[in-house]
Amino acid sequence: MTSLKDKVVIIAGASSGIGEATARRLANEGARLVIGARREERLKQLVESLPNAEINYQVTDVTQPEDLESLAKLARDKYGRIDVMFNNAGVMPTANLSEIRRHEWQQMLDINIMGVLNGIAAVLPIMKEQQSGHIIATDSVAGHVVYPGSAVYCGTKFAVRAIMEGLRQEERENNIRTTLVSPGAVDTELYTTINDPKASEWVKNNQRTPGLGLTSEQIADAVAYAIGTPENVAINELLIRPTKQSI
Repeated sequence: MTSLKDKVVIIAGASSGIGEATARRLANEGARLVIGARREERLKQLVESLPNAEINYQVTDVTQPEDLESLAKLARDKYGRIDVMFNNAGVMPTANLSEIRRHEWQQMLDINIMGVLNGIAAVLPIMKEQQSGHIIATDSVAGHVVYPGSAVYCGTKFAVRAIMEGLRQEERENNIRTTLVSPGAVDTELYTTINDPKASEWVKNNQRTPGLGLTSEQIADAVAYAIGTPENVAINELLIRPTKQSI
């Protein structure tokens, strides 16, 4: 692995779970971080808990293109370049299609798909100018396998998988690397975005029970590994399941 020290890394969706764990992991390696999320108090707490890290934060809503453009501008103005963009924000309000939860469908489209596209759009011109860069997106096993109660969520994750593969093909000659990180069950707060009580309880019991789900730190280790590979090595997809997960 190459050193992560002084790598300029943007993390969108950094206030909890995989994003927070990745920020901590990279900070410990000496990366220069620019983090964003909607919850300012969480961002402040994260920054304050890493007093020796070089870390900047800005309130960011990934559904707003201008917010991600501002986050990218902060990174470039401060450090002169952007090495990595990690699009990590996501929601998972799962329910059967027959429940016709249009608001939740739209929310998943806006955050899970447009949020990734907005992140790509914010950094791609800069990375093309640099002729280097690395764009990462958190996907899911749900981007590879469809299961009942999650048709729209799976659809958004399949879309992200297609977008990231298209990005890889289009920008490889510009030396821009792409990585799709697809975790299985992970003990995060994602289950709190599920409004259906039965579905929320099932996810909580299967992902937050010790020993059943992966930890955010384990996914953060995988992200750090992908970032730390040499420039001529692109880890395009990481599919990471708990050993005992069935789907």
